[in-house]
Amino acid sequence: MTTSVRFGACNLCEAICGLRFELDGDRIVSITGDKDDPLSRGHLCPKGVALQDLHTDPDRLRRPLRRTATGWEELGWDAAYDLVVDRLAAVRTEHGANAVGVYLGNPSVHSLGAMTHGLPFFGMLRTRSRFSATSADQLPHQLVAHQMYGHQVLLPIPDVDRTGYFLVFGANPLVSNGSIMTVPDVANRLKALRERGGKLVVFDPRRTETAARADEHVFVRPGSDAAVLLAMVRVILTEGLGHVASYVDDLDAVRDAVSPFTLEFAERVSGVPAATIDRIAREFAAAPSAVCYGRVGVSTQRFGLAAQWAVQLMNVVTGNLDAPGGAMIPKPAVDVLKFVSKGHFGAWRSRVRGLPEFGGELPVAALAEEIDTPGEGRIRALVTSAGNPVLSTPDGARLDKALAGLDFMVAIDFYLNETTRHADVILPPTGPLERDHYDLIFHAFAVRNTARFSPAVLPRPAGTKHDWEIFRDLGLRYAKRFRGKLATRLRLRIPPARLVDLLLRLGPYKLSLRKLRKAPHGVDLGPLSSRMPGVLVDGRVHAAPEVLRAAAAEAARELTAPADEELLLIGRRHLRSNNSWLHNAPRLVKGKPRHHLLMHPDDLAARGIADGATVLVRSAVGQVRVAVTATEDLMPGVVSLPHGFGHGRDGVRLSVASGVEGVSSNDLTDPAVVDASGNAVLNGVPVTVQAG
Repeated sequence: MTTSVRFGACNLCEAICGLRFELDGDRIVSITGDKDDPLSRGHLCPKGVALQDLHTDPDRLRRPLRRTATGWEELGWDAAYDLVVDRLAAVRTEHGANAVGVYLGNPSVHSLGAMTHGLPFFGMLRTRSRFSATSADQLPHQLVAHQMYGHQVLLPIPDVDRTGYFLVFGANPLVSNGSIMTVPDVANRLKALRERGGKLVVFDPRRTETAARADEHVFVRPGSDAAVLLAMVRVILTEGLGHVASYVDDLDAVRDAVSPFTLEFAERVSGVPAATIDRIAREFAAAPSAVCYGRVGVSTQRFGLAAQWAVQLMNVVTGNLDAPGGAMIPKPAVDVLKFVSKGHFGAWRSRVRGLPEFGGELPVAALAEEIDTPGEGRIRALVTSAGNPVLSTPDGARLDKALAGLDFMVAIDFYLNETTRHADVILPPTGPLERDHYDLIFHAFAVRNTARFSPAVLPRPAGTKHDWEIFRDLGLRYAKRFRGKLATRLRLRIPPARLVDLLLRLGPYKLSLRKLRKAPHGVDLGPLSSRMPGVLVDGRVHAAPEVLRAAAAEAARELTAPADEELLLIGRRHLRSNNSWLHNAPRLVKGKPRHHLLMHPDDLAARGIADGATVLVRSAVGQVRVAVTATEDLMPGVVSLPHGFGHGRDGVRLSVASGVEGVSSNDLTDPAVVDASGNAVLNGVPVTVQAG
């Protein structure tokens, strides 16, 4: 064997870091950051190194599995395809298209083949019973973009490389590497912010890794960010501290909407002193360049839509929208605005609770009830793609039971996990290092314009299938049953690389796959640039759509300070995990336990609980037992459980013993409580904690 070097990209998270692989034949010798990548600049986090563990993981599936009365058995690809199509077609024929449900997990958007071929296949099912991780994560972002700018992925991104004042709510980019803000090497970027005299201010109920490095960290009560942000907007507008671009409409309606959010009201519900809110609003407005950014902690709360609207308003009313150092629209080599739907809201509603769809998907908080509630239109068959909603969506215990009652389920996934264990058939695709990759989505959210095509680093094992081939083969078989459109059938036959080449040629830089293959480190297309008003769908920013004003009015009516005895649960994420997976990667799970409940020492003392004890945590929908750790990094009255734990149920394959530690925080979250967009509420959940 001879040693060789290949270059590729990590697609486990939004940072899309460039990687350098040293190989001995087909064996990985080392994985390091690609210092010549123009976006990630050599950055590497532990997940990138753990791609090696993922590649060799004994738990990873490589052949189709069928569940039988005596256990799982392998079957051939053609037999598996025929079984899946037969069963899906039978359910659709007997009960209608909406009786077939779809759930798309977060990794689907990180896979080129799932994007190019999964979406047309799911469209062939003709079902309105579609769900995804979007409504457990970022739905408020996308609905605000749709309402204000005309398109669900027209999302202004912080120009962190040039900003002078970075105001962050409910985000931890030092752990996430950015989210709806593709920003690898964020530590050095924040260091550069300080070196040029800038300021980082973080509002968060926990002193996160990012907050610990900030110039100022402000504790804010979970669920109250909208009040703080809208009070800041009110200060700026009332005092005439900002300026607004000529293409921004409805500023008077914004003034009316924020009028209830006085500094005194914001202080009462958030715990943030009125003087602090006022000072930071004035600092932000006075900075030569500034940008406000809010992420998961803001979106996944009761008033997430109002909070995300307020984030955008902070940038709009201070003139920092579409300005260097402010919030800007990237210009990716593949123009996603042309192939992703603009979106629509409330075109139909869920059967049981009447929750509105957005962009063709229903809120995932409604998934369990749409399966287990009897009646016409009930979901009887389910297709999941790369997701684990039993651990990642509200009241996972109920969904776990609901999945067991389906007539049929198929999972496109290479793990047997808490969700896929209920499938009748599992179709495992190749792993990330065995397939080509071009990131269609996250280049569009990046803090710098770049393009990179990554050919497969390693050959795929004989007899395995890429995800695009799975979707192609299922789709072509399904089309024979229900006369699928010719255009869709033709699209399914075209390999992803050829589609990427076409999209690149049609894009703003007129690139091609050939050009990118000659640039293994990627192509630098320059810093973010002003694109408004031309990039706006109708040339205008609609600052105060009715949907968003209604969300703010709801927050003004319903936001209250919690009762003294009430604790509010928030999640947390770790650099060494990725949502609900990678807990079976040996190099990621080693070290100190990360599954504990975190709790302020004063709250422990008030309940007579010792640090390190086992506690019983109860919510409106469930309870869990978990070890507790005392920390002053939490605001008093707040407790924190990490997202994505709770492995170890019967039938789940997890070879690394430490991976099964912990409990699922989503056994405590309540699907009955959603924000105005329909997004799940995973932060600010009322709980009680007692020794036990």
